[in-house]
Amino acid sequence: MSTNQNHLEFDADSLRNKYREERDKRLRKDGNEQYQEVSGKFAHFINDPYIAPDARNPITDFVEVAIIGGGFGGLLAGARLKDAGITDLRIIEKGGDFGGTWYWNRYPGAQCDIESYIYLPLLEELDYIPKEKYTHAPEMLEHSRAIGEHYGLYDRALFQTEVTGMSWDDQNKEWNLKTNKGDDLRARYVCMSNGPLNRPKLPAISGIEEFKGHTFHTSRWDYNYTGGTTEGNLDGLTDKKIGIIGTGATAVQCVPHLAQTSKSLTVFQRTPSSIDVRGNRPTDPDWAKSLNKGWQKHRMTNFNVLVTGGHQDEDLVNDGWTDIIRKLSLLTNNQSDDNQVSPEEMAEKVELADFEKMEQIRARVDSIIDDPTTAEALKPWYRQFCKRPCFHDEYLKAFNQDNVQLVDTNGLGVQQITTNGVLVDGVEYELDCIIFATGFEVGTDYTRRAGYEITGKEGIKLTDKWKDGLRTLHGFQTNGFPNCFFMGVTQGGFTANFPHMLDEQSAHIAYMINHADKNNYHCLEPSKDAEDGWVATMESMALLNQKFQEDCTPGYYNNEGQVGNKNSLFAAQYGAGPEAFFQLIREWREEGTLQGLSLS
Repeated sequence: MSTNQNHLEFDADSLRNKYREERDKRLRKDGNEQYQEVSGKFAHFINDPYIAPDARNPITDFVEVAIIGGGFGGLLAGARLKDAGITDLRIIEKGGDFGGTWYWNRYPGAQCDIESYIYLPLLEELDYIPKEKYTHAPEMLEHSRAIGEHYGLYDRALFQTEVTGMSWDDQNKEWNLKTNKGDDLRARYVCMSNGPLNRPKLPAISGIEEFKGHTFHTSRWDYNYTGGTTEGNLDGLTDKKIGIIGTGATAVQCVPHLAQTSKSLTVFQRTPSSIDVRGNRPTDPDWAKSLNKGWQKHRMTNFNVLVTGGHQDEDLVNDGWTDIIRKLSLLTNNQSDDNQVSPEEMAEKVELADFEKMEQIRARVDSIIDDPTTAEALKPWYRQFCKRPCFHDEYLKAFNQDNVQLVDTNGLGVQQITTNGVLVDGVEYELDCIIFATGFEVGTDYTRRAGYEITGKEGIKLTDKWKDGLRTLHGFQTNGFPNCFFMGVTQGGFTANFPHMLDEQSAHIAYMINHADKNNYHCLEPSKDAEDGWVATMESMALLNQKFQEDCTPGYYNNEGQVGNKNSLFAAQYGAGPEAFFQLIREWREEGTLQGLSLS
């Protein structure tokens, strides 16, 4: 036992062993292959249940900038481009309206898990304050629409439209885009905002297509079957035996509503989520009136610094996300100025702070759950940021209801789906409906997640270019694909508050295009040397986080336990953290020469 933990109520070595044992139960050789693509006979799982199909005529035209994706990323790109005076835009969006994630995620209880005052973008620009500290899905969808209206982005938006192919025309120095509507679109620049979590995935469980009951994915909630709304009241389930596979962030939010009305609810769990206090509350109008210009960016930065381990004199958000950093500060503040903490000692202090936090999470389970066996199964045995933390005040309580059963698969997952239900460890659970809360593709190839191939100069395909891992300059562009800008998780600065990253990316892209226009450049493309340099930087920095990810229980953060995969989420992130990355690209812009880009 470490001398630093004598005052703590846990044994660090025992916890390390327990975490390792629980991780090892869940390690699988098939990694991401344990999931199957939602296509072919499973394509109905991604049909749009919210709007009737639009049978418009094909379009042929040219725009300066085509933006693929109408979620927060596409909206921010459109807003920042218009702020820079670039108005000839078109947004291409698969859904029937703006919103992205929040167009699709309309399951009961859907809610942001990041404080709404920093999560919803462009609040100051729209002079809007969310109704709650953690707002619900309908307000986020309405805010997306409000951004579209405010910036005039509806004028040339193409909804219910999917890009099916994209190729570079070197003669005309422009991109050609084909769509499922027969469109033939051309654009000087293309901004790729497909989203990191846009393609639902299904578990590759034997017999999934044999089930005779009803099925759907949580990202395409079937209210025709369940009744009710995003607020719950699922009155169509009173005579139904419901099963839900998955216990991540989505399940945490919708399980209480399923439990409220279902005849029976069976929750199939492979790995329990960490469930901390939500503590949602209405926005204080006096606080809202006290805000000064620039408040949102200041608050976003404050949060981002804290959750990535930095110091701030004040914790403005002050919630479960920043709690562990406060605990770490208490541990490190006990050090005298003349007693410098070594990197090894600091790593141990971080681990101890994490242990303390997760012990609190597990104790919360015991304080809420009546049945000891169920309580034990719901305890997470891993470091807090091995999986995205969850926050909810009703989820755990649902397991005290007589109509709710937890089936813990001991890390193995569901064994088989039968014609009548779900098989786990030889026991069949008969069901009327199976709901898949199994998330989205993360570690698969970029073009697979996008849903189309991208062909650059001399016929090179992006799938081939990136087959051994992402290759970019600063995450935004790749050699051989001029005037193509990537947003999201492509070798940039990942942060838990994803819209913050998207806003920084949008400002950067707008700067580059505006700079090109003012200087009469037609093509922006990273040089091979600049790209090689950035890839080398990324690979060296990836090592900073590799040991932590290797010790984690499998999940999409660590590519289902296959940490060495260069397409994994954190393999594609700047290892020094998002604030360091944002500062790096700000300095690059201030230098003013587009260093590393070939300009023509």
